Amino acid sequence: MARRRKTDADEVNGPVAQGRNWGRLPRIGGRGMFGPDGGRVSYLDMPTEYRGTSKQVCGLWPFVVGAGTPMMGVPLGRNIITGATLCCDPIAWFERASLIANPSMFTLAKPGLGKSTVNRRMMVGLDFRGIVSLVPGDTKGEYTDLTRALDGQVIQLGRGMGSLNPLDLGEMGSAAQRLVGSARRSLLEEATGRRSTMVAALISIVRKATITGDEESLLGKAIELLDDVDLGRPALLGDLVQLIKDGPDALRNMTLAEDEEQYRAAVKPLLKSLMSLVEGTLAATFNRQTSERLSLDRPVSIDLSSIPASEKTLEGAVLLTCWAEAFAAIEAHDRLTNAGLAPRRNFFLVLDELWRILRAGVGLVDRVDELTRLNRQIGIGQSMTTHSTADLLSLPNPEDREKAKGFVERSGMVFLGGLPRAEMDALNSIVPLSTRERELIVEWSIPPSIDNKTGKEMPPPGRGKFLVKAGANPGIPIQTALTQAEIQLNDTNQKWANRIAVEDTGGHGGPDAAVRLAKAKAGA
Repeated sequence: MARRRKTDADEVNGPVAQGRNWGRLPRIGGRGMFGPDGGRVSYLDMPTEYRGTSKQVCGLWPFVVGAGTPMMGVPLGRNIITGATLCCDPIAWFERASLIANPSMFTLAKPGLGKSTVNRRMMVGLDFRGIVSLVPGDTKGEYTDLTRALDGQVIQLGRGMGSLNPLDLGEMGSAAQRLVGSARRSLLEEATGRRSTMVAALISIVRKATITGDEESLLGKAIELLDDVDLGRPALLGDLVQLIKDGPDALRNMTLAEDEEQYRAAVKPLLKSLMSLVEGTLAATFNRQTSERLSLDRPVSIDLSSIPASEKTLEGAVLLTCWAEAFAAIEAHDRLTNAGLAPRRNFFLVLDELWRILRAGVGLVDRVDELTRLNRQIGIGQSMTTHSTADLLSLPNPEDREKAKGFVERSGMVFLGGLPRAEMDALNSIVPLSTRERELIVEWSIPPSIDNKTGKEMPPPGRGKFLVKAGANPGIPIQTALTQAEIQLNDTNQKWANRIAVEDTGGHGGPDAAVRLAKAKAGA
């Protein structure tokens, strides 16, 4: 019997082939081929990523892909999901990448999770690009070491440590002397308005209530009249009080007073509030000449860490005055550059601890709103920081709450660190979040645990982790990374470390205590 030669069709359709399912294509999933001998794996390791310029990796095509995160700005850290590096800062994303419409950012996170670290990393990167960083109110001294390391200016204010004169023309006055014609008049009018706003804000703080519109108008007129008096020095609040007491006709006409008694009654509430700044506990800070002016050619930090946290009135008043001084100095610089009298510079303002100002007095939301609305027009990148949405939404006045929400809504980008689940609904009403994004933020807020081996508290799981949101786009989850040179400058717990070092070295403190302790333990 003749035997038929086996063909290719027999290999495909035969019983052995059918038993192996060769009659249909195998199904391939994301982890490999299904079925016996398919090589499917249950876990895939994240592939190692390497980065190089197009010139360095040109011969590796097609095994090269573009980065999945923006690469424009200061390097901050790596994407937690993909491992790709994220470069980001509000100035680069606005000016060079056109990813945001406003060069500003807002950071929300619980204490101790790295909000200030993000700001400090941006200061270092922006300094390399020639952008001047200003910290007009460092309440905890967290930026002092970095500013000095960048060869910047550190100004210390507090009880017996410097003073701020809210009526001083400051940099605006110096700039006005270099300008002529309408440019000079315009700047002087701007300076008068800013000083009036500043004194009105200080009055709101000491009163714990808003200043009335009539009082603010009277205040502005009085400051305008005071500028016409040749005192041979910048006017002080005490001079303003005396002018209002004297009652020139221009002020009496504004109060519609028909006699001395009516005028005294009309200005009495305003004078009482001003006297709190002239004779009260704030006099040493605000009724003296400004001790040191801002230098805008290098980084500046105003250190307020010597003010006790219990003195909320002084702290809020100084903080707001410092912010106003910084914005006024930048405005003056902008006028000079427009006139061709100074080189163009861009600035990065770090407005940390926003909650301290918002809680200092009624009506201060309006003052902060006025200070921060013109950052795009005058070349300012801006970073505002606070602990939670509760700082913005717990204000007593409903209008203030809406305006405070606007600080976040107007920001070009938002950095969200660890926040409790109770805040997610309020946060979602300001910044739209997906379900997964909410869960990430809540996970990062979990308190630290105790290491069973050492008995010491481990770092919080959310430290250095942030979700970067730009508009309605999906957030980018990152883990910030520091260089060795930055780690020491970013230690905000140095006072605790020094105290422990003093205890463990028998009470011998000083700057070398930690070094001595390390050597002693190494020898042991």
